[in-house]
Amino acid sequence: MQTLSSVEDLVYVGLGLLLTIAALTLLVTTLKSVALALWNHALGGQVVNLLDQILLILLVIELLYTVQVSFREHGLIAEPFLVVALIAVIRRILVLTAEVPKLAEAGEAAFRHAMVELGVLTVMVLVLVSSLIMLQKYAKRAV
Repeated sequence: MQTLSSVEDLVYVGLGLLLTIAALTLLVTTLKSVALALWNHALGGQVVNLLDQILLILLVIELLYTVQVSFREHGLIAEPFLVVALIAVIRRILVLTAEVPKLAEAGEAAFRHAMVELGVLTVMVLVLVSSLIMLQKYAKRAV
């Protein structure tokens, strides 16, 4: 049993290192993109892409935190995963709503598909937030 626990710890450390490398790589790439956009006076056209990259970095950092909590607790805790899912959904909502003006040119089917996706994402936000609230209330009662 001790061997399995050691393997689990090793895997968590490896995942943490990989997520750290991924977050730092994304951060450097995003900083380069911003610097290039500023240099070319084209930051206005890159705002959606910049927001997408920032939220992706935040998502990776939250995943890193989730791995850290799992490593420390030697078990899965639902709240960090719900936060990661919430960030991912909000990221998609922001990118999708920023692309709405382009969708009008793509045709009615593309616009309708985006609106259905936006509706599903909105329901997901409500479910995830409700789940987080219920988990926090349950945790307060358990203490």
